[in-house]
Amino acid sequence: MRLEKVFAIQFSGLYPLYVKKAESKGRSNDEVDQVICWLTGYSREGLRNQIGSDNDLEAFFDQAPDFNPKASLIKGVVCGIRVEEVEHPLMQKIRYLDKLVDELAKGKALDKILRQ
Repeated sequence: MRLEKVFAIQFSGLYPLYVKKAESKGRSNDEVDQVICWLTGYSREGLRNQIGSDNDLEAFFDQAPDFNPKASLIKGVVCGIRVEEVEHPLMQKIRYLDKLVDELAKGKALDKILRQ
């Protein structure tokens, strides 16, 4: 898939997929929200506003209030690609979020996911 198509995906369409993935493995919607808020700096209300908007992934990350500097500690593979080696900054942010949701779904402790 071309980068432009990935960036144009609406966050409101992707969010339920993240929740479904986590909930199918016994995690909660609240934990998904906590992970997203940790990464992006959105408040719960800000996240709800994004979910209710038509923003694509590019706008979602552009409007993120405070992208977490600890995101660089996120390592691993998503879709066969090492997240720490992704060169495009926006794609790397998307992969960081994918990786955090994967870790949540795999049962990793929340404090470890949030790099505490």
